[in-house]
Amino acid sequence: MEDLVPIRKEYQVPENMKSCHTAVIEGYFVEGHVPIEAITKLLNDKPDIDGIALPGMPLGSPGMAGENKEGFKIYALSDGAARLFAY
Repeated sequence: MEDLVPIRKEYQVPENMKSCHTAVIEGYFVEGHVPIEAITKLLNDKPDIDGIALPGMPLGSPGMAGENKEGFKIYALSDGAARLFAY
């Protein structure tokens, strides 16, 4: 899809959580360059949330050059509200 706006509206992805990629996997949205470990946790645990997001395009995230020494802040979102998602 070239236009991700309808998906982001449907899942109420807040403006500050958006990135350049959005996917829908098993009913959850995945926003941004989210590491596979977080996606695996999401699909295994099946939490009662709408999806997860890694906002922006952080260095060292999957598909991005560079090195990330601080780790990634991945958020769980439900009805547009965000909280940290541990993986």
